Parts: sequence; C-alpha cells; structure tokens
Amino acid sequence: MQKGKSLLVSMMGAVVLHLPQGVLEPEIPKQNPLTPAKVELGRRLYFDKRLSADGTVSCATCHDPLKGFADGRPVAVGIKNQAGARNSPTALYTGFNEVQFWDGRAPTLEEQAKQPLVNPVEMGQPSHAVVVKAVAVLPEYGDGFNAAFGARDVTIERIADAIASFERTLAPFTSPFDRFLGGDKQAISESAQRGFALFQGKARCVTCHEFNASFPYFTDNKFHNIGVAMKGNFEELARQAQSVAGKGAVTQQSELAHKPGFEALGRWIVTRQPKDIGAFKTSGLRDIALTAPYMHDGSQKTLEEVMDFYNKGGEPNPNLDGGIRPLNLTKEEIADVIAFLQSLSDDNGGTNFDWEQLKELSRKTRAGEIVAAPAP
Repeated sequence: MQKGKSLLVSMMGAVVLHLPQGVLEPEIPKQNPLTPAKVELGRRLYFDKRLSADGTVSCATCHDPLKGFADGRPVAVGIKNQAGARNSPTALYTGFNEVQFWDGRAPTLEEQAKQPLVNPVEMGQPSHAVVVKAVAVLPEYGDGFNAAFGARDVTIERIADAIASFERTLAPFTSPFDRFLGGDKQAISESAQRGFALFQGKARCVTCHEFNASFPYFTDNKFHNIGVAMKGNFEELARQAQSVAGKGAVTQQSELAHKPGFEALGRWIVTRQPKDIGAFKTSGLRDIALTAPYMHDGSQKTLEEVMDFYNKGGEPNPNLDGGIRPLNLTKEEIADVIAFLQSLSDDNGGTNFDWEQLKELSRKTRAGEIVAAPAP
C-alpha cells in the first residue's frame, strides 16, 4: 500500500507515524502529545516487570511481541500465576480504538494503562502511589522522565502517558492485504480474494467488522452479544447481574470484569443496562492469525472454530444480537474466509517500530537477562 506521512508535532519534539495513504490519523490527547522521548520511555516501562507487585509481570507479559502482542493463552495470567477472566487482546493498533478493554470501560489508552497495575490478579500493586514509588526509586529512569516531561518527577499520569505513547506507535501496516489494497493483486492468494468477497457478502462479517479505506481495522467499535460462553446459563446470569446492580455488592468495573462467574456480563459492567448483558466490543481483525485463542474468554482455539461458531448463528440467548444468524457457508467458503483473515498478518513493524527489536527484548526479559528495556 502506498505510504503517506502523518506528522505529529509537539513542543518537545516530533514523532512521524507512517500511515497508508488516506488512513485517518489516530486521535492523540492534547494533554499527551506524541514525542520521541515519551515513546522511548514508554517502551522501557512496557517491558519492566518491576512495575508489578512481585516483579514477575510487565505489560509485555500479556501483550508479548513474540505472540502478536497478545499472550497465546485463553485468559491472562498475572502475579502469583493467577488466572484472570478475560483473553488478552493484541496491543497492535490499539491507538485507533475508540475505547479500551472488552467491555470498553477505559475511554483512552492512558486510562487503560493504569488499570492492570493495581488489579490484584494482574500486576497486583496495592495502589498507584506504590507504583509511582517503585519507579521513582529506580535511578535509571530519572533522565527518561526528564527528557519526556521536562522534569524528573514520577507520577502515575506520566507513567500512563508514556506507555500509551509507545503503544500508539504499534501500527505496522505491512500485511499482504495492505499490499493488495495498494494495487499488488498478487499479494494475496485467489482463495484469500474469494474470502474477502465472502467477508463483505455472504459471510456477513463486515456487518460488525467494518472496513473502509480511511479506517481499515475491521471493527465497528460497538458492542455485540453473540452468545460466547453462555452455554445455557444466560438467564440466570442476567438475574444475578441485576441483583448485583441493585444491591451494589460490587461497584468497581474492574472488579466485576474479573469476578469469577461474572466475566460474561460484558458491556453491562459499564452501562448497567440490561440490553448490554453479554455484549462485548467488536475486536479488530488485523493480525488475527497471530493471536489465538479467540473471543473474550479464549474459548475458541482456532479460526476454524470461530468460523464454525458464526456459521451456526452464535449461541442463542435472550440478548443475542439481531445481526447474528446462520450463514450456511460451505467448508470451502470457510477456508477462503480464513485465507483472507490470514492475509491480515503484518510481516514486520514497518517504519513505525522495530518489531524484531521488541521480540529480542521480550526474549531477554523472559530469560531474566535484563529487567527492562535499556535506555537508548
């Protein structure tokens, strides 16, 4: 695909994001302009396990460059080997999301970055103040904060701003499908081309996984109930959910999101509207072949299982999205759609980041060779 340039300038420097021609720039918060120093600081913090309560978990643990910036597990695993309740989505292209998390409870990447730090089953710190202290006592970070923010003082807002800035650069645009869109009709197979046609037609994928040239991420950024993980208990879960909402037994959204038995509540955690029970954000499909297993609970192990689930019309329940219905795809058609989905995998980090470098950092931190990404 032909590359254009999006120049994002701040008074403290500039980051040039290379975007395909016509693709809309990501929204950058005015209070957190994108700068090289901030991106570099965020990269170091992203890989640093010392941000967690026991020094075993970093952002890269669940969003690993070696695994498509996901973790390859059904659900995330945090400190003390605790299993969460949600699948770790990829960190790639998250800068283009309207909201973060499967239930959309974080409106920005900055807010998303703060929550795992103090979640007891993720990074496990008792408070953001403790996170700040843990970083502030590390002398190697002083220059990084000074370069990024003009002061050596560490705050939770600055930690989150830096991590979010780094994550906004994770936008490769190097897939065979990108080359196909750019005019190379040999970039994807005939099977994948048939799959793209099915994706937009008979398979009805584009109903929720929207695609256009200015926003090519295959998501409508909305929330839908397709019946994942209901398995016949939806009505009881709905009654329990209304009971929780009425009594206020659990008020924190992050607590509900990870409370055993309540992980299927979905968007209801944020809105407390009965219509939103069981609805989850439409995930983007870029690099989808790299990030198995699938769905919010990791219940679908392969793309074949995902396609079979949609082909049968999801799982019936009172809140099933009206757009979900049997597709009657043949095995050959399913294979073509999967071929298309596989063509969405990026080959490398392109001009926005060095994927191979990040993979090497992941290997070294996992092996205990380094505790965090080194300063430049």
